Order: sequence, then C-alpha cells, then structure tokens
Amino acid sequence: MQATLTSKGQITIPIHVRNRLHLKPGDVLEFDETAPFLKATKTIPSKAWEEFGRGWKDPWPGTMTMNEVMDDLRSPVEFPQKTSHEDCR
Repeated sequence: MQATLTSKGQITIPIHVRNRLHLKPGDVLEFDETAPFLKATKTIPSKAWEEFGRGWKDPWPGTMTMNEVMDDLRSPVEFPQKTSHEDCR
C-alpha cells in the first residue's frame, strides 16, 4: 500500500489503514523523530484521560503489595527446578 507525499508535506492515509486503526478526522498523530523509520502514534486527548481518571477505581485499594497484585493478575509465577547441568555454569 502506498501514499504520495505532496509538495506541502502531506499524505493521505489509505482508508483501509484508517479503518483498521480507528482513525477519525481530528485525531492527532505524534511522530517519533528518533525512529529509523516513519512512526506515528495516535495521541489520546487530555479530556479522555480526565474522564478515565474520574471513573477509575482501584480494584486493590491499598490492601496488596505490587507483587501480590501482579500474582493476582497473572497467577503466581512458578520457576522451573534447576537441573544438574545448570549448576555447572
């Protein structure tokens, strides 16, 4: 899929890409100037963050440590037993 850069530095993002990424008119894209390729990320409007913050409730309100929360989210991590050849390293 290709797009042509205009003399004003503009491109049209193909409709297939816009639909797949849920891009709408007025969305703001942020370009990563340090990437070795063209990389743009859709930004989240500050109003959306504010709404999220107002409606968010801590599901573990100060009752668990970070490790306990991680265990709750992913289930406890079980490490494999060492084998005898690993002790030789």
